[in-house]
Amino acid sequence: MKRWKLILLLLVLAAGLAIGAGVSMLHNGLSARATPTAMEAMLARNARHLAIPANARNEHNPVTPSDQNLQEAMAHFADHCAPCHGNDGSGDTLYGKGLYPKPPDLRLAETQKLSDGELFWIIENGIRFTGMPAFGGTHGSQNDWKLVLFIRHLPQLTMEERVEMERDNPKGPREHEKDHH
Repeated sequence: MKRWKLILLLLVLAAGLAIGAGVSMLHNGLSARATPTAMEAMLARNARHLAIPANARNEHNPVTPSDQNLQEAMAHFADHCAPCHGNDGSGDTLYGKGLYPKPPDLRLAETQKLSDGELFWIIENGIRFTGMPAFGGTHGSQNDWKLVLFIRHLPQLTMEERVEMERDNPKGPREHEKDHH
């Protein structure tokens, strides 16, 4: 009989949490400008961890760190990733601020502690229900492994490198027009 009481208590608690989350969403709306709650962030981190296959987590980067590989990755990041993540990896961009959840600050421990295989898997497969698209098969796995090298470099990114990356940031029609005049 005690076992049924425990199960019932757990069901009541789960229902209470679900109702509380629902009321919060209805009260605050589903705006992408909101900041995820601590519980949402914790659930998202755990879901991401569960979504990445164990064999992917254990992969090691086959790309050798070199100045050339870092330069290529930096240019690629500036062109493909910076609109959401920023040249510095902060996620503090026009697009980044409009996403829910916001792009993580790639410089911080939360991202840096991920294995190379986890970072590669995220780049290749994206993350559902976020703004992170899957890039696998679109520009080559070697480029994605180079991006892993660059993500590791972000905490040490210099101001000179940020300025250099600005040349490779996507340009709108107005900027292209200015460059040709």
